[in-house]
Amino acid sequence: MIVQLHDAAGPPTHPRVRESAGGLFGQLTRFILVGGASNVLYALAFFILDVYGFFVANLVGVVISSMLANELHRRHTFHAADRVQWFVAQWEGGTLAMIGLGISSFALALLQMLLPGADGLMQATLVIAVSAVVGGLRFLALRGWVFAA
Repeated sequence: MIVQLHDAAGPPTHPRVRESAGGLFGQLTRFILVGGASNVLYALAFFILDVYGFFVANLVGVVISSMLANELHRRHTFHAADRVQWFVAQWEGGTLAMIGLGISSFALALLQMLLPGADGLMQATLVIAVSAVVGGLRFLALRGWVFAA
């Protein structure tokens, strides 16, 4: 049985999905803005740590930028700070980020194999492009699973 919640200001909503200001479009807009900011942080970390190899640079960049993005998504994108605890957001969002890390690491290894002389700019550009595709899937997963509570 699905119970509908009625809000005097709007139509009934499913109890597991609470729309934040701006609905789907607002969430998607904030998701893109947070993603852009976290990609800037990722690129900075990648360029700074590239001297340790592309795998280390990618791993640290993904971890740092994902932790920031998970928290910004929890607080601002999905307005879920009152429903989803920090650790839960980091654990579940981090799991999605690790899947993205696997995909981006595979893409970097493939680039290294096909273009062994690829520089840090090309590597970071590839990871950001792959992240854009993975990001769309991540948005759906965050919206429907992590922050739907």
